Amino acid sequence: MTPDDEEIAACLMALARARGADKSFCPSEVARRLASDWRPLMPRVRAVAATLPLLATQKGRPVDPHTAHGPIRLRLGPDA
Repeated sequence: MTPDDEEIAACLMALARARGADKSFCPSEVARRLASDWRPLMPRVRAVAATLPLLATQKGRPVDPHTAHGPIRLRLGPDA
């Protein structure tokens, strides 16, 4: 069964809070927790992450998770 956006958001925020403001995580960690076939879930995980108070970075610089190409990292944003 495919997780809905609420489940994805809850998992993203739970992982972000567990890591704290100083530690980031890969969105694939969330996708892997939610589905055994996790790769097709990645675009939705990134899209949901963009709606949350999370900061997406690539090589340490802030990026938009909608438009970033390649791997990104997520962490709690300043508004979280």
